[in-house]
Amino acid sequence: MNILALIPARYSSTRFPGKPLAMIGGRPMIRHVYERAGRLFSDIFVATDDLRIAREVSAFGGKWIMTGDYHQSGTDRCAEALDKAEAITGKKYDVVVNIQGDEPFISSSHLESLVALFDDPLTEIGTLVRRFGPGEDFFDPNCVKVVLSRGGSALYFSRLPIPYIREKGSSAGQTVVFYKHIGLYAYRAGVLRTITALAQGMLERAESLEQLRWLENGFRIDTALVHGETLAVDTPEDLERVEHHYRQIDDNSQ
Repeated sequence: MNILALIPARYSSTRFPGKPLAMIGGRPMIRHVYERAGRLFSDIFVATDDLRIAREVSAFGGKWIMTGDYHQSGTDRCAEALDKAEAITGKKYDVVVNIQGDEPFISSSHLESLVALFDDPLTEIGTLVRRFGPGEDFFDPNCVKVVLSRGGSALYFSRLPIPYIREKGSSAGQTVVFYKHIGLYAYRAGVLRTITALAQGMLERAESLEQLRWLENGFRIDTALVHGETLAVDTPEDLERVEHHYRQIDDNSQ
């Protein structure tokens, strides 16, 4: 199975412009992501729309693909980069892994769990989930919730708490498992090309979640259950938290 790993990275961000080039432990964040992904994948590119990011990737010996600046999501950027990567490498890829460029400590075990979903030839799209832990804010709309079928495929994603427990304190409420979505995706190459050609639907517009477009059009999204939280950088304040985490890891390795 030929696997292509792509790291979408744009310079312009409302909350954190230039985020991929933010420094963590003296190295840009995009380098941390690239090198961690490189432990598992041999065919890996940063998909960017900005020469400043491309130059930085070249500086540390990474590979990049220039994409348009009009993409609405990382998935859309990956679809363009897929065609260009195949032209560069001369390969036809079976699966494309979309790695978030703002998670500098992406776990190899998470990536392995995601790729393992495609051992099933029926898997079209894969993503990751984990159980909510004690004390987590289940009502935070920035934290996406997901409900699963018995077989582990996603039934629905929402910014609201789902499933809703109608009778508080009931036995049903005590046995329900609440899942948090981890926004790491992989797709069959043909499926990626198809879903990025679809128009936005009612569900995606309502919740601002692109994966609802895929569900609304009948695609199956399989999930792998993982453990441990990811450390994403959305704001400069997040960067301070991640820098602190990096120093702890560095101290423990000495």
